[in-house]
Amino acid sequence: MKKQVKTHVSKEKVNAVKQMTDLLKTKKTIMVADISSIPNSQYEEIKKKLRGKSTVKVPKKNLFFRAVDESKNEVLLNIKGFFNKPVAVLFSDMDSYDLAAELIKNKSPAKAKPGQIAPNDLEVPAGPTDLVPGPAISELGALGIKIQIQGGKIEIKEPKILTKKGDKISDGASAILAKLGIMPFTIGFTPISAYDSKSGKIYTEIKINPEEATREMKESFARAIGLAVSASYFTKETTPLMIQKAGVYEKRMIKIITGEPDETTAPTAKEEIPQPKKEEKPVNPAEGLASLFG
Repeated sequence: MKKQVKTHVSKEKVNAVKQMTDLLKTKKTIMVADISSIPNSQYEEIKKKLRGKSTVKVPKKNLFFRAVDESKNEVLLNIKGFFNKPVAVLFSDMDSYDLAAELIKNKSPAKAKPGQIAPNDLEVPAGPTDLVPGPAISELGALGIKIQIQGGKIEIKEPKILTKKGDKISDGASAILAKLGIMPFTIGFTPISAYDSKSGKIYTEIKINPEEATREMKESFARAIGLAVSASYFTKETTPLMIQKAGVYEKRMIKIITGEPDETTAPTAKEEIPQPKKEEKPVNPAEGLASLFG
């Protein structure tokens, strides 16, 4: 009979697994975030800013997986598949999208490195720079950037795209972008997936774009208001618009009944006021009302 070999597990590892297991069971949101290429100093800074909002850990994969197993949560087992790169795990009572927004807010601009893929067209704008004549002249010229000297400084005569979106950034382009202070990248925690204990689901498409979200909300609101006014649905937002619309109809009806021209704007001083032709028949009020109401 083979003897069973007991594996010694340190007290620190046991406590780490227990702590994460408790967090997995009690926190509303469990988020996995990519922390690739984040300097340690910036990682600590972001962690500090999230204090009170989220507990941040960079656990060893096997310890976290043990904690997931011990949580007895079948859905959480799927979160193991996102540990294929350097990640941090965030335990929070915030909603997953609110937490993701916090991470986006705490991102910092970063310089372009040679070999990186351009996130968009990287363009050097026209205008003055702080570069003085010297080696920079030949570096700019090698990239096809047209320059001139103004006041002892290099001025770029016209904009130039150095790297198109999706292309690799060259050594020369990276160096010039850095010298001009153009930082096309951001460094920070990037949300990959999040488990929501309230819904019991794991979300993988967590993309936060405040400007785009605001624009979409405004467009949706405008469409909703237009539909509500057309349907005569009274709310505090639609009632003033419906009263205004009724006022416009009232003025138009009065003009039709009295035979006044239905003009939306008064003629300017330069415009010639049109004179009614003699052969025109007077407006029939009944016909005008019929056309207004279909």
